[in-house]
Amino acid sequence: MCGIAGFINHQLNANHQQQLIDSMLQTITHRGPEASCSYIENQLVLGHNRLKIIDLSDEANQPFHYADVVIVFNGEVYNYIELREELKKHGYAFQTAGDTEVMCAAYKHWGEDCVKHFVGMWAFALWDKTQQKLFCSRDRFGIKPFYYITYGKDFYFGSEYKPLKLAPCFNGEVYIEQVNKGLQMGWSEFGIDTYYEQILQLEPATNIVWQNGNITENVYWKIDIHGPLSTLSFEEKKHHFFNLFVRSVELHSRSDVKNGTCLSGGLDSSAIASVYSTLMPDTPIQSFTVFYEGEGGVDERPFVYEVAKKYGNIQPHFFSPTTEQVGEAFHRMAYHADVPVFGSSFISQYFLMQLAKSQGVTVVIDGQGSDEYLAGYLHSFYRIIGGLFSRGKIGNGLSLLNALSEREHFSPKKKRDFLLKSLVSVFTNEQQISNLEYSKLNPLLTHAKTKGRIYFNHNHPDKLNELLLVLLMETTLPTLLHFEDRNSMAFSLESRVPFLDHRLVEFAFTLQREEKINNRAETKFILREALKNVLPKAVYERKDKKGFVTPGEVRWLNGPLKHLLEIDYKKFDWMKTEKLKQLVDNYKKGDTSNANMVWKIAATHYWLKHFA
Repeated sequence: MCGIAGFINHQLNANHQQQLIDSMLQTITHRGPEASCSYIENQLVLGHNRLKIIDLSDEANQPFHYADVVIVFNGEVYNYIELREELKKHGYAFQTAGDTEVMCAAYKHWGEDCVKHFVGMWAFALWDKTQQKLFCSRDRFGIKPFYYITYGKDFYFGSEYKPLKLAPCFNGEVYIEQVNKGLQMGWSEFGIDTYYEQILQLEPATNIVWQNGNITENVYWKIDIHGPLSTLSFEEKKHHFFNLFVRSVELHSRSDVKNGTCLSGGLDSSAIASVYSTLMPDTPIQSFTVFYEGEGGVDERPFVYEVAKKYGNIQPHFFSPTTEQVGEAFHRMAYHADVPVFGSSFISQYFLMQLAKSQGVTVVIDGQGSDEYLAGYLHSFYRIIGGLFSRGKIGNGLSLLNALSEREHFSPKKKRDFLLKSLVSVFTNEQQISNLEYSKLNPLLTHAKTKGRIYFNHNHPDKLNELLLVLLMETTLPTLLHFEDRNSMAFSLESRVPFLDHRLVEFAFTLQREEKINNRAETKFILREALKNVLPKAVYERKDKKGFVTPGEVRWLNGPLKHLLEIDYKKFDWMKTEKLKQLVDNYKKGDTSNANMVWKIAATHYWLKHFA
């Protein structure tokens, strides 16, 4: 929806305040090109770039004033219509038709607990004039970004790294431990950590308050891991899941501008497109798909055509990036990413958003999130099989492994390796497993102080649910959402993710394991069964799992992005550069066994050289 920035600085005069906020907003013009405004009150400065989505009038521009509060806000509160009606009953009046004014009234009524009433995605900073406090919040899953710097009693915030780099106190020190996590684990941020020592990330489901130079933090929402499992029958659970999902898609479709949907042909995006179409049968719905032909590429167009055939109002658009287009666009992609471009799938998503923008769309609906809480990833099976083994159910574990092996066509070696990893999960938790993976980077590091450890905030007595919590809140999903935000906002697009309605996620954690992955090794089982009558038969029957696959790590890195392999190894002065060079040199000679790591080394070098 927008880009926000602001600060509390006790040294700058009014002219310098205005100059600084104007410069900060200029760095994120792409996030909101339709209006740019600021508000200054003594040491406080708030700035906002607007992308108009709901209530297109100038009266809804921000910073938005309501009674004695002023807010800058990025995102959408989808249940604003229902909240407005509720607040009217308490005597609140409204002059605009959007969600921003509703948020301000909700704060006046419920205080900082207002966020517990919101359904949506948000990052905002609200100035309470009466209490002289700045109240900042981020949505439950961190769909919208919020970064900040504290310096003495001063405070700076922004939607991206870019505006914060202009803070007078910013020293540009790169945070090496986060660079290492990116290289080995592929994470864009972790916890509060970012690629810079000074820049911190407001974590999901968290509020912070600045008042009198002091900052307090409060986690306002957690998934109840100790709650009872649902006692509904499976038929009742399917019905409830279906209703929650349909309601989420309905809420996420609210806008006063043109919407479209990303459609890969997989289960998640097809579910969204199919439900979206049934909700608006008389409205043309544009869908967007990126594909690759030839060796190393994935072409999902046959499944997209199945969705379009079932729902005549879906109008598919396709794009296949050429190698020349990839080479020409890489620097722009890397600039918008804010962090190293860890995987080439990010490039596909960039072109997907470009395609949507070319068709006049301002809002895209995308399928992020379900894999992380409905066990859509293959490594979920390690934890399930290991969990069965640890409970003495050896036969059940082996039976599930056999079903998976048959479905995925495992070789005997692959099956043995899968069994070994499942056995390892019997004796380890997620933190230990991640640290084992992270330690693989140690031979490349020069000294002990660069060999950090990983600590997770989420745990669960069940091995599968512990994995899902970590994926959802700490590792995989935060990284996916980072790139979802940067890629969409690069084209002034708002991306919405209906699988991340918190009520849907909460319900998923009350399900039995077999309702996520059944004994026939079918993943996301409840989603598949709940939408059976809505999905095209070909999509419903798909059992394969394809990510956003590209030919990048081989075809692109040996083609239009070959220049990324010309590396100044002095940039990696905390690493054993001779070993890094050997990895890259072997790749250049045709050894692609470490292609993913070579890509990350090359992308990190590019970031260090051009943006750090």
